[in-house]
Amino acid sequence: MEPQPTAPTGATEPTAAIETVFRLESPRVIAGVARLVRDVGIAEELTQDAMVAALEQWPRDGVPDNPGAWLMATARRRAVDLIRRRENYARKLAEIGRDLPTATPPPEEPADPEDIDDDLLRLVFTACHPVLSAEARIALTLRLLGGLTTPEIARAFLVPEPTVAQRIVRAKRTLARKNVAFEVPYGPDRAARLGSVLEVIYLIFNEGYAATAGDDWLRPGLCEDALRLARVLSALMPKEPEVHGLTALLEFQASRTAARTGPDGAPVLLEDQNRRRWNRMLIARGITALDHAHTTTGPGGPGPYLLQAAIAACHATAYTYEETDWPRIAALYGLLAARAPSPVVELNRAVAVSMAEGPAPALDLVDALAAEPALRDYHLLPSVRGDLLLRLGRTAEARTEFERAASLARNDRERELLTRRAERCGQRLPTGRSGAVSACPPGARSASSAPPRPGS
Repeated sequence: MEPQPTAPTGATEPTAAIETVFRLESPRVIAGVARLVRDVGIAEELTQDAMVAALEQWPRDGVPDNPGAWLMATARRRAVDLIRRRENYARKLAEIGRDLPTATPPPEEPADPEDIDDDLLRLVFTACHPVLSAEARIALTLRLLGGLTTPEIARAFLVPEPTVAQRIVRAKRTLARKNVAFEVPYGPDRAARLGSVLEVIYLIFNEGYAATAGDDWLRPGLCEDALRLARVLSALMPKEPEVHGLTALLEFQASRTAARTGPDGAPVLLEDQNRRRWNRMLIARGITALDHAHTTTGPGGPGPYLLQAAIAACHATAYTYEETDWPRIAALYGLLAARAPSPVVELNRAVAVSMAEGPAPALDLVDALAAEPALRDYHLLPSVRGDLLLRLGRTAEARTEFERAASLARNDRERELLTRRAERCGQRLPTGRSGAVSACPPGARSASSAPPRPGS
């Protein structure tokens, strides 16, 4: 398992301050050091060395006025020392006839904050490189850019610590072995790599928004980490519409956090949420990001994240459930299905159609998805179908579908909700309302990286 910086005993308050500073500043420090050593694994080790130095010196001497600059300077000095040791070693080998190239001298210090931002952007693209698996990209991004420790990442995703540690170690080794350049790609490579970056942030948010497994349905910490990463990326890439589209989507989704669970932690469906608890500041931020995305969209039209954000905006700006513009949502899902075809998008479109046109035409759309391999074990498919059958008065069939959905759900809270839905199948819903745990806003976990999880 990777070593974690440990604090000296008897220094709890300074240690807490150091840990806070480290979490906030470590991405920039790692990025600045990686610019010198061209290896994110070594850059992280040198940054952790600076953290250990802070743990030793700050409790004794006090926290510096600019702790981030102190950490950067300390880590960079160690990086320069390492490069010089490498050069000396290479020179000695050359003297005895060994043909070994010398290390490249370190580049000049960044001249202004924009150069530092460039380093951070390089780190984002490196940590999310497609040469890594999705799991490795997520773990490495949370470690290098989110400032999370290995135990924190393991707890967030309910996997053993050694598993997360191995993913991080292997990811760094893979980047080194494949000689992945510490750079921001341009041209066609940039578009391809940016998709990987956005997907990583999207998946981190989704796991917090609707946890795959475990006791808790919502993990706000992961949502906050993903939203912070999206905001950073928006500032670093102001002319990329999909970056602003993703940021808008996450702002809208995060605005509902306080209303999405009850006092006991059980899920609260969209139509039952107290909209006065929605965070209007986040909704306003989402609208601003969405407007920015529209103004930067090129002739190719809106991308998948911008379309998902537009759908989420329809929900976020409706002051009551009844005011929701379902025809517009259905139309937007139609555009999304054309731009990024996916069975999950079709399932969401079916839900929107059910609210705009009624359950009967929507059931035809859902039944057409029954044979999709990607949805074979996807619990939201029988959940949506059960809801549509219930609204059509076919309660016995609805109960069977809800029971099947509960058997497929891996999250305990979601399973309990679906079980209750099955037990209450004799109670008719008011006409035109949807009681499924699925169906509505995008921005939660999906099969194949498309939006799902309507109804929350």
